[in-house]
Amino acid sequence: MSTDIVQALLHKTKDFSIEETLRFLANEYKDNVVFSTSFGQEDQVITALIAKNDLPITIFTLDTGRLFQETYDVFHKTLRKYKIDIKTYFPEAIAVEELLNHKGPNSFYESVENRKECCFIRKVAPLTKALKGNDIWITGLRAEQSENRNDLDLFEYDEKFDIIKFNPLLKWTLIEVEAYLEKNNVPQNVLHKQGFVSIGCAPCTRAIAEGEDIRAGRWSWESSHKECGLHQK
Repeated sequence: MSTDIVQALLHKTKDFSIEETLRFLANEYKDNVVFSTSFGQEDQVITALIAKNDLPITIFTLDTGRLFQETYDVFHKTLRKYKIDIKTYFPEAIAVEELLNHKGPNSFYESVENRKECCFIRKVAPLTKALKGNDIWITGLRAEQSENRNDLDLFEYDEKFDIIKFNPLLKWTLIEVEAYLEKNNVPQNVLHKQGFVSIGCAPCTRAIAEGEDIRAGRWSWESSHKECGLHQK
């Protein structure tokens, strides 16, 4: 059934612009369309498109408790510029307390398993709560962000969260993203100008050097697929 829905959406929207597709989804699925933002460049493009077209799409973010101040700054500027609400989900306090009580605040540096445990508590569990009961999850994923994302499609069924994902910027390049942001005066995280391409939690993100992979700045101390569990690719 989910595969049929994905194929139907791909067919129905194949000649639509991004804005037309967003409007179609908002009308078709009413209050069950959500967009998750981490205030990165791609997410800011989508936020601007939703706000500009006054679409009834719920925008939410995950506050892990360990974000950069610069991320909170762009969060604040976005609220003020577009006069919108951004629903914020936090990790369960007791889960964070137990993690720190038993393993300390920096256990994620010690192993991939520990890092994934921290990501689950601070990101995956709150995301599960945010997506529950919704039909469409809009993301800012782009194919060139990592090799794992090259085979994504505009619409996909996410089995883990039992939801249809829409990746509107999938085929966009970083140059196109930056051009849209500049042309439309969209608030941006100042860290992007300092070599931070993919921005997550402060302890787990660094700037990348010229020529490095776009995901090299995430969990740079480990060799992994550089994913936190929100997206399988």
